[in-house]
Amino acid sequence: MTRVLLVDDQALVRSGFSLILSVEDDLEVVGEAGDGATAIELTRELRPDIVLMDVQMPVMDGIEATRRIVAEDLAKVLVLTTFDHDEYVFDGLAAGASGFLLKNSDAEHLVEAVRTVAAGHALLAPQITRRVIEQMVAGERPSSGTVGALRETAKPAPAGLALLTPREREVLELVGTGLSNAEIASTLFLGEATIKTHVSNVLSKLHLRDRVQAVVLTHRLGLV
Repeated sequence: MTRVLLVDDQALVRSGFSLILSVEDDLEVVGEAGDGATAIELTRELRPDIVLMDVQMPVMDGIEATRRIVAEDLAKVLVLTTFDHDEYVFDGLAAGASGFLLKNSDAEHLVEAVRTVAAGHALLAPQITRRVIEQMVAGERPSSGTVGALRETAKPAPAGLALLTPREREVLELVGTGLSNAEIASTLFLGEATIKTHVSNVLSKLHLRDRVQAVVLTHRLGLV
């Protein structure tokens, strides 16, 4: 059972998310918060697996709450917002969010996003993945500092790249183009479970937290 904490300043939105998630046998909504400060308190108290986090809220915004929750290793955070702005994307990822999904996603994608993050995988909406790649290549972002921070956190030990097998190197490069595991599996004519294993090995050998850092790394090293 995956335990989920809902964080949004609109009670109606929280109710809607709760209805969507609670009908799933493997998901349990354990609490709700209307601001980032309360979210931190409840995360410490309830110890959910996933915090579904809004961005713009009173008292403390979702980005700062995410930063503190991740810093204390309390839970994984899936940032969910209507604001399709680069600064929220980059700040959320730099704060340590494991995923970023727009609120206009349908119920099926929301449920799958929670499951994906709970399984230990990073998740970005496809349009966000493309923008991350474009911004990394251009070396630009709306607010200062975060691109550099993401690049620094994605820097592996020099020997890490040499430890990859040829297949793992190939998978890394395809991850860098923004492809999902299923798309990589189709491209390489391999099973999706095999690709998941390769991705896990790549992240471990390069000391990367998630696929987002892998995307940044491939572009910083010119692999894509």
